[in-house]
Amino acid sequence: MAIPFLQLVDLFKAILGGIIVAVASSPLAIWIAKRMGLMDIPGSAAHKQHLRPTPLAGGIAMIFSMIVLVPVFHLLNKDLSPLIIVLAIIFFFGLWDDAKGLRPYLKLVGQILASIILIASDVSVHFLEGLSIPFLSGNMLVVLDWAITIFWFVGITNAFNLIDSTDGLAVGIAGIAFTFFMIMALVAQQTYLAVFSGCLMGICIGLYTFNVSPARLFLGDSGAQVLGFTLAAVGMIYTPLNLPQGSSWFVPILLLGVPIFDTTMVVISRLVRHKPVFQADRTHTFHRLVALGLAPNRAVFTIHLVTLVLGLLAFVALSLPPLEATLIFGGVVLMGLIFIIFLTYKKLGID
Repeated sequence: MAIPFLQLVDLFKAILGGIIVAVASSPLAIWIAKRMGLMDIPGSAAHKQHLRPTPLAGGIAMIFSMIVLVPVFHLLNKDLSPLIIVLAIIFFFGLWDDAKGLRPYLKLVGQILASIILIASDVSVHFLEGLSIPFLSGNMLVVLDWAITIFWFVGITNAFNLIDSTDGLAVGIAGIAFTFFMIMALVAQQTYLAVFSGCLMGICIGLYTFNVSPARLFLGDSGAQVLGFTLAAVGMIYTPLNLPQGSSWFVPILLLGVPIFDTTMVVISRLVRHKPVFQADRTHTFHRLVALGLAPNRAVFTIHLVTLVLGLLAFVALSLPPLEATLIFGGVVLMGLIFIIFLTYKKLGID
């Protein structure tokens, strides 16, 4: 299918606008974070080993950028308006956490509230509705779909919060994922979603210039959670055009496979070692790659490269029959499980 030239121009405008606005707003966000005392202090926790106090300004810069870009690109439509509204909830709870350090259950309250609002706006999976399953009524299947949706939103939001463990890592992963969502949404003729993803891709590029090592700002909970929740929602809103569900349902999972892998590995590792699941440590994928001998910048590059490869596999799977596409997905899951087992039980001196 040929993509009209003007649609491509709109995407380039969105990407360029995202870069310009994010770069322009980041110094202001840094100033605000310093004035509010939103600083990440070295040594304040065992896993905080950066060299100097760093502003938790990424979320502020992101929200400023969206406030500018959403009206400019006319993105307040019936499909995106609920998402843009609930991002304010995610940002508020994230900023509250950056300022005061919330208990995990309070963060969950904000994430679940935002998820429920999106479900009420019909942003939800529909895997089970219409199926005939013994002992389960139609209403029960709808409720189970809602539960899967909430699990997806909460899981991806926290996965991005967890993987934000070093300079440039999370924002780079998000930028790559938004790039693929932009292309796929354009092919699916969801132009508004493609433009929105282009804006977020540009914002990630702009923020990367401030977040790459040595970072001038950190994303903070407000930034990481907004990125994660946005990607989870975009993956839910994205609807492949005239493609079988068997070849497309796992596309968002592949695009966000690295944060999912990292979170799964960390949770399993902490359970195996009888540590609290929500206790921060240095056992993430990045830390394990460094412990295996990679330089920090090469570890970040490796994780970004894997994200890119998973995105390419997701795009290829869309063009295949369901059986072949499922084999690709199954192969990726199997490889992921093998690496989880290897990295969990490999003695690296960081557990």
